[in-house]
Amino acid sequence: MWKTLLCVGAGSFVGGMARYGLTRWVSAGNFTHLPLGTMVVNVAGCLFIGLLYGWFERTDVLSPEWRLFLTVGFCGGFTTFSTFVHENYILFLSDKFWSFAAYAVLSFALGLLAVWFGHFLVRVF
Repeated sequence: MWKTLLCVGAGSFVGGMARYGLTRWVSAGNFTHLPLGTMVVNVAGCLFIGLLYGWFERTDVLSPEWRLFLTVGFCGGFTTFSTFVHENYILFLSDKFWSFAAYAVLSFALGLLAVWFGHFLVRVF
């Protein structure tokens, strides 16, 4: 169990640093009102997790610990959006359209509501 936690933790550490660095680098040249740094990180994370899981389906070259380091750890530290999108992709491919739609819509709507509620609580108290 500790080995698994260390693999995930180390991957998260590296992924978080990579997210911070890439977001800052992209944002430094951003002249729009869009949060391009976050968008680039999210899309890059989706590409990377897609490449990883696609590779894992075709080969058995990496140990389970390295797979956890790269997917749960690195990709999770880099952006949880990539995991969210990959889970939606799996639901969609599994012909679970209503589960896919509910998960996507509810995650976004409840997340937005939770952010609003957090701001509200800070203003009230």
